[in-house]
This record gives sequence, C-alpha cells and structure tokens, in this order.
Amino acid sequence: MAMWFRNSDDAWGSVARGFHWLIAALVIAQFLIGNVAEEMKLTPAKLDLFVWHKSIGVTVLVLAVLRLAWRFGNPPPAPPAGTPAWERRLGALVHWVLYALIFIVPLSGWWVSDASRVPFRAYFLVPMPDLIATDRGLQEAAAEVHEALTIILLCVAIVHIAAALRHHFLLHDDVLRRMLTGRSSKE
Repeated sequence: MAMWFRNSDDAWGSVARGFHWLIAALVIAQFLIGNVAEEMKLTPAKLDLFVWHKSIGVTVLVLAVLRLAWRFGNPPPAPPAGTPAWERRLGALVHWVLYALIFIVPLSGWWVSDASRVPFRAYFLVPMPDLIATDRGLQEAAAEVHEALTIILLCVAIVHIAAALRHHFLLHDDVLRRMLTGRSSKE
C-alpha cells in the first residue's frame, strides 16, 4: 500500500511536493526582496529587508539539504511512458542543476555577507557563523557571482516551468498534475 507522504512510481508524495512548492515560493520571494532592497537608499528599512533576504536564504539552504536527503530515500516517479531517452536525460539534468543552484545561490549570498562583515542574525535572532574573513574585493566578487547564479537559477527555473506546461498542454500527460495533486491519471 502506498503512503500518501512518500513518492510512488506514478506520483510525487506530499513531502516532496511540499519541499518543491515551499522552496519555489521562497526563491521567488528572495528575488523580489533582493531586487527591492538593492534599489533602496541606505536606510534601516533596507537593512531590515536584507536581514529577511539573508534569513530566507538560510531557510532555503536548510530546506535544500532536507529535500535532497528526502529525494535519496524516495526516488522520483517515472517519466510518462513513451518519453524519449533524450528528454529523460535533459529532465534529469535540469532537476540536478536546480538542486545544485538551490545550494550554491544561498552559499554565495552567505559569502557576500561574510566578506562584508555586517553582523547578521537569521530572523533577527540566530547569530550566523562567519565562514570567511572580511575582504571588500572578495565581497564585490562574491556579489557578482551571487547575482549571476541568481539569474542562472531563474533561467533554469523558467525552462523547468516551460517543460511542465509543455507536458500539460501539448503532450497532455500527468507530469504537472502529479506535482500539483500527488495523483496520476492511473489512480
């Protein structure tokens, strides 16, 4: 008997779906908060927005670790029958690139924060450890890397979304439905 929280051969379980949608929502929030804060003049409100940005980044990093651990114990559902090998490989590559980026983007942000040596407490409460020394040049380089990786993450996410919509509207299979509802058309 399949358990509703675990992945099955045909659909994503509730835990995997929860990680997927929560991380997606947080990444969107990160992009919006980061862009708004970047455009603001230096004020306490801007500093508060960056605390929220960094805090959510730490949360994404923790969720990424948990999600990957869950994924190793819960293999994903099989692609729809008849999916060409090239499409299976491309889909797997896009997923693994997304996994890598949800680790690397927050870590690069942490690098920016540490190099600037602006004290940071996640959610204004939890002091975060310093991983690297203060270095203005390193901070600027890290900021460029963080921004570039963020753009790459958004581009890969758009490819991922476009593929899900292609499956739903053009191929009429249940790839999107099983991530939305946890059910396949076989149920």
